[in-house]
Amino acid sequence: MRRPKVVAIAALIAAFATVAVPGPVGSRAPSTLATPSTDLFASVEIASVRGPTMTTPPLDPGARSNGNLEETSTLFEPDLTAEPPQARPKAAQPHAQAGTIKKNTWRLDRNVSWYGPGFYGNRTACGQALTQSLVGVAHRSLPCGTKITFKNPATGRIVTAPVVDRGPYVSGRQWDLTAGLCKKLGHCYTGPLSWKYASGS
Repeated sequence: MRRPKVVAIAALIAAFATVAVPGPVGSRAPSTLATPSTDLFASVEIASVRGPTMTTPPLDPGARSNGNLEETSTLFEPDLTAEPPQARPKAAQPHAQAGTIKKNTWRLDRNVSWYGPGFYGNRTACGQALTQSLVGVAHRSLPCGTKITFKNPATGRIVTAPVVDRGPYVSGRQWDLTAGLCKKLGHCYTGPLSWKYASGS
């Protein structure tokens, strides 16, 4: 019972093998001994054409000489000096106005002090209430709100504050700091400070 089944499976495998791996179909490798038949080739006549074969003239002027040169032709370099140089057309340019540039550099003032005790609760010349926390500076002529940046060279602290009052009224002194500003700068005494106008003021 098992033997016919095994034989049938072997026959089925053999049938699949013949389908999957076909044999040669008449092709052969080229041989140097075999001479090709002359019937495989057709004769072709080559006509000599002189002149350009294009019906549309080429865009490149250098290509127009294709087919027009003889073996005895002489080539010359083009004379570039005969053609006028192409100059750029002059455009109207505005004339630059001479001026000066002001650099917003640090200035050192060696006599900067602060004020406040005895004036707290009063209005400043710019209309603000003078308190111990108001951050501002007094100056004799700068407009109210002008922002000044101060730097304490001793501590490196930098604070920007607006002009909020008029003063100082001590000879030779230019700035009077409010109590709030002197605390931020760590400069609640008379001594040197660097200053400059803040950007945009």
